[in-house]
Amino acid sequence: QVQFVESGGGLGQPGGSLRLSCAASVRLFSIIHMGWYRQAPGKQREMVATISSGNNTNYADSVKGRFTISRDNARNTVYLQMNSLKPEDTALYYCNRVSPLGPFPWGQGTQVTVSS
Repeated sequence: QVQFVESGGGLGQPGGSLRLSCAASVRLFSIIHMGWYRQAPGKQREMVATISSGNNTNYADSVKGRFTISRDNARNTVYLQMNSLKPEDTALYYCNRVSPLGPFPWGQGTQVTVSS
């Protein structure tokens, strides 16, 4: 019954902003370490940002200073605020848990396209 539903993607212009949301249908969401991932055409899925149950965050070097991950445990939701967008941010964005046990099943993702 674990399910992630990503939303908020779309077309952004270089230098612009988008805010992604991830609604999680999972038990005990508040204790789950979560992350945002992205996959661009021809590339492997990569970790973009993570947030722990204690709100500790980490970011890929490519997005540090531009993206902010946050969570609202009352809403079982993780957010990714994307600022100063670059064309190389174009990808399908997913959320999932961060665990040595591996991810839960992947959702459909939300497409982000950055183009002028």
